[in-house]
Amino acid sequence: MKVMIVTDAWAPQVNGVVRTLTTTRREMEAMGHQVDILTPLEFRTLPCPTYPDIRLSVLAGNAVHRRIRDYDPHALHIATEGPLGLAARRYAIRNGLPFTTAYHTRFPEYVKARTGIPLAWTYRFLRWFHGPASAVMTPTQAVKTDLETFGFDNVVLWSRGVDLDVFRLQPSHRLDSEHPIFLYVGRVAVEKNVEAFLKLDLPGSKWVVGDGPALAGLRAQYPDAHYLGVMKQPELAEIYAAADVFVFPSKTDTFGLVLLEAMACGLPVAAYPVSGPIDVLGNSTAGVMHDDLRIACLAALDIERGHARAHAEKFSWRAATEQFVGHLRPFRLEAAAA
Repeated sequence: MKVMIVTDAWAPQVNGVVRTLTTTRREMEAMGHQVDILTPLEFRTLPCPTYPDIRLSVLAGNAVHRRIRDYDPHALHIATEGPLGLAARRYAIRNGLPFTTAYHTRFPEYVKARTGIPLAWTYRFLRWFHGPASAVMTPTQAVKTDLETFGFDNVVLWSRGVDLDVFRLQPSHRLDSEHPIFLYVGRVAVEKNVEAFLKLDLPGSKWVVGDGPALAGLRAQYPDAHYLGVMKQPELAEIYAAADVFVFPSKTDTFGLVLLEAMACGLPVAAYPVSGPIDVLGNSTAGVMHDDLRIACLAALDIERGHARAHAEKFSWRAATEQFVGHLRPFRLEAAAA
């Protein structure tokens, strides 16, 4: 089957959306499918207000329409609600083509954190955007339930996985600071709530790996913490392996791929009991969730690394990709028969 995926999130961004789409394409191609990903790299872009690392394509509508028409896919998936996603949605509706969409991030909560715009306004836009889709793919049951509460009626599950060969148990001394080492990995932005981690009174040392618009301010306010930039996966695996607890302070993530990566390296998790950690950790002994993040961090020190690894091994990218393919809505007969 020939599939086109349209996304406003792509390299050089480093985030869960980009990693999910990259890995999904790899798995689909291994399954025998053809996948073309239409990204902002093909267009003139401008920096996103309040988040310049994200580039938004401008005046790309006609070019997007030509790309879809020329590729002539069997199925169309729109991954994001940005300018490219809007252009692809418009083309599909105009030509009577079914399509699927995805809800990767808690967009209304992020917008409210950055601008103060009420949740109801943004959810109204999202209902309009995703309403014509044959399926809106969400990573967890909790997110599915949340969307249904806000009036969505076409929501399905599309889980996530982790590369267990890259992220693995291994000896590592990459973090040369006092133990216990508490680690955060991810975007350094207001919606990630990183400051909730940095202001904790914890023994040992704290590390932050990642980049984002809040980094400079946090470095100035919390100079005793250690900071590293964005890292490639093999290096990141060594960082996870060298730490003692992975701290996930976000209250807005829909899933959190970094949770799986950390656990695959044997790193137990400390998090708030919110959507994302609840869905990933479940009732496992791979981490501790508590409304007091400090309590969760200290309790996670007692978790054996093997427990964290064993839980991560339950998440397969192949199974997640089979879910994704199963939700696609082919609009050409040969694809449906394949």
